[in-house]
Amino acid sequence: MNEKEISEIRRRFRHDKSNIQKIRGCYVNEKKEIISCFDQSITMMSAEETEEIFAILKKTLSGTLGKNLLDIPFTNNQVLGSDEHQLLTTLKNSSLSDDKAVNDIISIIKESLVFDGNYMILLTADTYDVPSYSSDGTKKDESTSVYSYILCSICPVKMTKPALSYYVPENRFKNVTPDWIISSPELGFLFPAFDGRTANIYNTLYYSKNISDNHGEVIEALFKSEPPMSAAEQKQSFQTLLHDTVSDACSYEVVKSVHEKLNEMIEEHKALKDPDPLVISKNTVEDVLQSCGIDESRINDFGEKFDAAFGSKAEITPFNIIDTKQFEVKIPDISIKLSPAAAERMETKVIDGQKYILIRADGTVEVNGVEISIS
Repeated sequence: MNEKEISEIRRRFRHDKSNIQKIRGCYVNEKKEIISCFDQSITMMSAEETEEIFAILKKTLSGTLGKNLLDIPFTNNQVLGSDEHQLLTTLKNSSLSDDKAVNDIISIIKESLVFDGNYMILLTADTYDVPSYSSDGTKKDESTSVYSYILCSICPVKMTKPALSYYVPENRFKNVTPDWIISSPELGFLFPAFDGRTANIYNTLYYSKNISDNHGEVIEALFKSEPPMSAAEQKQSFQTLLHDTVSDACSYEVVKSVHEKLNEMIEEHKALKDPDPLVISKNTVEDVLQSCGIDESRINDFGEKFDAAFGSKAEITPFNIIDTKQFEVKIPDISIKLSPAAAERMETKVIDGQKYILIRADGTVEVNGVEISIS
């Protein structure tokens, strides 16, 4: 799925747009015990309550593609006859009316999920008459396809803190007692994916709020698929790979050049307004290393280790391996953060055998808010 397709489905989660009829699921405590199950009709909820639950659900379709939103593919064999794919298909085709299928997926999530605290498993189903458009962008009167899907959101349930409030009807202050509230989803998924604005039963769009932990145990249990490397793991692996292969030639200029090149690609992609996510291959980084004058043997070593770490045909999103908003330099007890544009003002030097980091001080210089002079 690309950004436009995700946005199109997100817009479904409104009281006046959705065909969602009910919310099913359960409440699980910290001991993995199901406290209660529910099958809540949307028609029994007020418009305000409906909008609030929809606001929570659609956050399962938020975040960055390749970082928070991950593509989980199914093999041909899985689609043709696996238990995991059949379970999802039954849930979709029955619009969550199959009690056994609902209980089965709740059981799989509950038994596999590693999570501290209470949480809710929310399941909903929708049928979308996908509108078609003419070549000039005009919306046609009739849709050409129907997209039926299920959405699962797993939301922490947290206790609020006691607080003092002002109660207007009684014109007085009063204590607000602690209560349990549903938080934004920690993880979830959409099945089937909405690729090319139509159903793709070979893919699931998986959501993880935490880029350091995508709850691979749930991916393995639900989809029988090897969990993709998390965004945080990709960043750490790439940094280690770059250092280990370039070795003593891994200078400030090399790292800065890699960062600048990837940043340029991101900005160009934004300018083109391409809805498909930007990805890079090992060849992208190898070209940058070559432009920095890195020895061919080291570049080859980088390519081999990239294949071993990420896969021979891997493509990764640059958002996962660089911070587009800042450039950070660390030594023990000191951390220097610069905007990418300011990275040019910094250099490294060896003076009298001692390593130094030098930053050109343009304009005024302040220390703890006090402007100082440098002479």
